[in-house]
Amino acid sequence: MRLNERDFPLTIILPRRRRRPQTAPATGPDPVDIHVGARVKLRRILVGLSQSQLGEAIGLTFQQIQKYERAGNRISASMLYHIAQVLDVPVSFFFDDMADGQRLPVAQPDDTMTRSESVELIRHYYGIPEGVRRQIHHLVKAMAQHDV
Repeated sequence: MRLNERDFPLTIILPRRRRRPQTAPATGPDPVDIHVGARVKLRRILVGLSQSQLGEAIGLTFQQIQKYERAGNRISASMLYHIAQVLDVPVSFFFDDMADGQRLPVAQPDDTMTRSESVELIRHYYGIPEGVRRQIHHLVKAMAQHDV
């Protein structure tokens, strides 16, 4: 005896599987995530920690820290709290320089103040005794005004 479709009138329809949401929308990361990541990087460098050292302190890999700093992955509230503790700043530090309710422009890769060289220079500058530091400041300011 041969079976056909009339012998089985009940058809089972399985639901379609949903796609997983992407970590960043196709338009790119949110400007707030970019700003927070840049502030994490700024503070990490000012404190003198590597990505590996920060990651180890909060139980993550350096790759995850790198993704946070580049806004490839969003930082959860609890993780931001732990990062703030390790970097010895209040959580609000990561949102400083943001205007309320405004969308921030995406930071340009050639922005001078986001380069690690600039941040490192500032960190070393503040390691110089205050009197000498003032003299260096005046020297650099004079050189910049005279386009040396």
